[in-house]
Amino acid sequence: MKYPYAISDFEKIIENNYFYCDRTDKIPLLENAESQLFIRPRRFGKSLLLSMLDNYYDVAKKDDFQKLFGHLKIGQNPTPLRNSYFILRWDFSCVDAAGDYHGIKKSLYNHINARIERFITYYNFMGFSLPEIKINPDDAIYTMERLISAVEVSGYALYLLIDEYDNFANTILMSSADKKEDYDKLVKVEGVLRTVFKAV
Repeated sequence: MKYPYAISDFEKIIENNYFYCDRTDKIPLLENAESQLFIRPRRFGKSLLLSMLDNYYDVAKKDDFQKLFGHLKIGQNPTPLRNSYFILRWDFSCVDAAGDYHGIKKSLYNHINARIERFITYYNFMGFSLPEIKINPDDAIYTMERLISAVEVSGYALYLLIDEYDNFANTILMSSADKKEDYDKLVKVEGVLRTVFKAV
C-alpha cells in the first residue's frame, strides 16, 4: 500500500492507488450547512478535502464520477448535487505577504484575477460557453462580480473553495510589530480581505 505523503490532489491519489481515508460519507452533512470554515491545524488534510470536493461537485468532471468515487462511500449513495457546479478555487498561500499593504492587496487581487481567468479558460475548454470576463487588475472584486453575473445566466451555480484563507494575514501578523497597521487594513471592518469575503 502506498501512502500519499504531502499529496493533496484527490484525483492523483485515486488514480495512482494511494491509500485514501474515505470520509466522503460526510458530504451530505456539508450540504446541509450553508457555509463551512475548517480550522483544523496544519497538515490535517484540509487541502485534500477541498480537492475531493472540487472533483465531486465539478460539472466538467461528471464523466469521471465512477472512476473517482465509485469505490467510495459517496459513490454508493451520491447526493443530487454531485457534478452540478462550476468550481472556483482560491489558494491564499499564493498571496505574497511581503511588502506593504498596497503590495499585499495587489498580490491578492492578482491571485483572484488569475484564478478567474483560469476558470473561464478551463470551462470554455471543457465545452461550456462562458462569456469573456473583463479582468480589472486594480479591482478583483469588480472582476468577481462580473464572473458571478456570467455564471448566473449559465444555468449552473458557482462553488467557491478557498484554501489557506488566513495564510497571508497570519504571515503578516507574525512577521513583526511594524506590520500590525497593514494587518488591520487587510482584515478589520472595511479591510480588503473582509471586502472580498463580503463580495462572495
